[in-house]
Amino acid sequence: MLSVKMETTLNDQINFELFSAYLYYSMEAYYLSLNLPGFANWMHVQAQEEMVHVAKFYAFVHDRGGRVLLKAIDAPTTSWDSPIAPFEDGLAHERKVTDRINKLVDLAIEERDHATNSFLQWFVTEQVEEEANADAVIKKMQLMGDDRSRLFMMNTELAARVFVPPTTTA
Repeated sequence: MLSVKMETTLNDQINFELFSAYLYYSMEAYYLSLNLPGFANWMHVQAQEEMVHVAKFYAFVHDRGGRVLLKAIDAPTTSWDSPIAPFEDGLAHERKVTDRINKLVDLAIEERDHATNSFLQWFVTEQVEEEANADAVIKKMQLMGDDRSRLFMMNTELAARVFVPPTTTA
């Protein structure tokens, strides 16, 4: 059974994960407006991954006897100054997610909630991948500079990303 504090904090994380998906959908829409469907695809896959995170937290709270309480989702940013800017914002956002996950782990340890700590370890590992993926795209975009032909090559590369649901549950 979850403590009241843990249940509240996990519900806050569900809301934040929903916001994350909303943010990536907004980035997808931005890239579609620039006629960069590959970039849009990358963000769409990212939004799908965030919804998997929502589902994992949702099921965990329920499985531990808690109640999921959904709240309003803040409006995300809807426009950026350059094609690289959404990825930079995405990386900054993922770093916030990592910080939140780490604080959840700290709370689980403090409360000696071993089941929640075990559950959260999947997210600890996932956040390393999330940050590395965004950082890799940013570094490639920095290398290409303002070269439009390289932008379109990158668009083709990002179009190849596909959503792969996790094969294990947390």
